[in-house]
Amino acid sequence: MNFNYLIVMRKLTHAEIASKRISMESLATVDRLPVTVVVDSVRSLYNVGSIFRTSDGVLVERLILTGFTPIPPRKEIDKTALGATQSVPWEYVKEPREAIRSLKKIGLKACCLEITDHVVPYYSIRPADFPLCLVIGNEITGVSKEALAECDLALEIPQFGIKQSLNVAVAYGIAIFEFNRIWKSSRART
Repeated sequence: MNFNYLIVMRKLTHAEIASKRISMESLATVDRLPVTVVVDSVRSLYNVGSIFRTSDGVLVERLILTGFTPIPPRKEIDKTALGATQSVPWEYVKEPREAIRSLKKIGLKACCLEITDHVVPYYSIRPADFPLCLVIGNEITGVSKEALAECDLALEIPQFGIKQSLNVAVAYGIAIFEFNRIWKSSRART
């Protein structure tokens, strides 16, 4: 890109932004990103809301809330989800391990966003890896040992500072938008 020229920008109005959105009615027919996300005991209602909102942004297939992850309707979830609890298909399954097993039985590759002794960078996912099950975990303890045992691979977001991890909702956003880029670019070539 050449940035040697001056562009006068203006923010879009809410009406202009809304005109570019899909409608709730068309959600049943839209192509979704072939990723099912298993949310393993995320405790913060605000993180859960953020995960919903990010999931809407890439049109994930669905969310499976597990363990002690709070479920909608809750005002704290709604505050950050901004309506995404209505646009993202979701369900609750008590045991994350069972949710992952059932997804693997129907052909999904299970990966987790976790720091383990065998990791690959989150951006190394290939189009052939879809459909995917992405497991994200608790803010303090991460993905449970039981859920980790069901995963085919662990994905890492490299860290370069003194901290070794990101907030779960932030890490999820980074990974899922990269998955979306990989998936969409492979579809554009076909």
